[in-house]
Parts: sequence; structure tokens; C-alpha cells
Amino acid sequence: MKLVVVSAGLSVPSSTRLLADRLAAATTAGHTPVDVQVVEVRELAVEIAHHLTNGFPGRALSAALDAVTGADGLIVVTPVFAASYSGLFKSFFDLIDPEALTGKPMLIAATGGTARHSLVLEHALRPLFAYLRAVVVPTAVYAASEDWGAPGLAERIDRAAAELATLMTGLTRSDAAIGSNAVTGREAGAGSAPDTADALRVVPFEEQLARLGAA
Repeated sequence: MKLVVVSAGLSVPSSTRLLADRLAAATTAGHTPVDVQVVEVRELAVEIAHHLTNGFPGRALSAALDAVTGADGLIVVTPVFAASYSGLFKSFFDLIDPEALTGKPMLIAATGGTARHSLVLEHALRPLFAYLRAVVVPTAVYAASEDWGAPGLAERIDRAAAELATLMTGLTRSDAAIGSNAVTGREAGAGSAPDTADALRVVPFEEQLARLGAA
């Protein structure tokens, strides 16, 4: 499985990258080997601006966009500016094909100087990725300055990471089962082809959420 982490922090070091790393570590802990790749949007700022003005992505930006669209799961983290995601964060996702994130498991998170901005996750990030038809896990993680080292943040990180890992594992197993059924059908011949309707059944989003709640 491949997990891609998109961090839009502007400083080095940054609390945004710290939160992104902790979410990635919690998602991969105790699970089958996961290839983790981090996309630092700050490092792509110039190429993003060029792409927005001339329509051609640079080599590094093109590789980052390919990584995001090819991932089995995504963790996206942005700092909060003016009660919303950062402009650089939004500009990066503006460059992704609107269909490329359809059905992709995603965990959303944000950092800010005060807990008063925590609703940015629900009024800005979640609607953005709902529009792009990603499957965003129920638990979103916001970390204010006072949250670091305080009770509660670690639990939210673990809960959100477990939800993302469950979705990623479930979708990967479904893909493997479909591939296995297809091979079995070819080996058995046309007379005993598997029930492709069952193999290709789309699991409703509500059912996926119910499974997460029971996990």
C-alpha cells in the first residue's frame, strides 16, 4: 500500500509537518508494510505558481501530483490562515484533476494558533474534498498551539489514523479479491465464470462508515 502525506506548512520546522508525521506514524503502526511519501507543498510553491500561469508543471510538481493521484490513501494537513486553509494548499489541489481523488481514502487535519479555528476542518476542508469525491474519514484532527503535550490530541490522532488504515486496508483487499476472481474466471472458462456483479459491488459510503464505527 502507498500512503501519501501532503503537508502545507510554511516554516522549518513547522507544527503542520509535525502533525502530519504523527498521523502517518499512527496510520502505519501495526499494519502491513506501507510505503509513505511526504509532499512538502512549500517546496513546490514556485512550480505551482508557474503551472497556474502557463499550464505546465515542473518536474518536481508533476511527480508530486502523480504521487497524490496514485496513492492508496492520503493525509492532508494545512495551517489555518484567515479562518480557512492556506492559499498554497488550495492552489496545489486546484492542479489535480477533479476526478482523480474519487473514492480515495483521506484523513484531513489542520494546525492553528488557537482552538477557535478548529471548525475550519468542517466548513472548509471537508466540503473541498467532498466536492472532489474523496472518502474522508469521520474523525478530523485539529491541533492548536496549546494542544501539543496536552491530553486529547494523541487520542484523536490514533482514532483518525485507525479509521484511515481500515479504509485503506479494506479497499486494497477488495481490489485483490476482484483480481483473484477475474483470474479464477479465466482459468475456469466461460462456463463457470464468477459472479462479477458481486465482485464489483460498490460499498455504499454509509456502510463503510458503519464498519469504521464497529472497528
